[in-house]
Amino acid sequence: MNSQARSKLTHFLMAKSIAEALLVGALAVTFFFVAFPPYFEGWGEATPNAIAGWAVNRRQPSQRVEVQLFIDDQFVAARGATLPRPDIVTAGMAADEWHGYSFEIPALNEGHHTARVYAVHSSGQGARKTLQLLGNPIQFSVTGDQKAH
Repeated sequence: MNSQARSKLTHFLMAKSIAEALLVGALAVTFFFVAFPPYFEGWGEATPNAIAGWAVNRRQPSQRVEVQLFIDDQFVAARGATLPRPDIVTAGMAADEWHGYSFEIPALNEGHHTARVYAVHSSGQGARKTLQLLGNPIQFSVTGDQKAH
C-alpha cells in the first residue's frame, strides 16, 4: 500500500470514528431527556431562619413538586412545595401560586454553610427517585447569635 492510499485510509478511519462518537453522544443525550422527562425549575434563598424559594415542574406546571434540603451535603428535610408564591403566577411559570417551600434552618455551627435544594423525580412507577438541583447552591453564614434556632 502506498503512502497516499495509507493517508486516505487513515483520514477515512478518523472521520468514521468522529462520526460514531457524535452518534453515541446524540443517543446519550436523547436517552437522558427520554428517561428523565421532568424539567424542574426553581430558586431559593437563605433568610436569617429559613431556606425558602419555589419549585415548578415546567412540563406539568400544575403538579406539586417534592423538594429536599441538604446543608453541607447532609440531608435535612423533605416536603412538598405547596406554599403560596404569587410571583410565580405573575412570572408566567405556573397557573397557580402553590409552588413555594420553606425549611427552617436547624442549629448549625458558626461559620459558612452551603444549602442545596433538590426537586425529587420519581420514575419507574416510583421504584426510582432522582434528584435535580434547583437553581444554584445557596451560600449563607451563621453567627454566634444565630446558632440555636
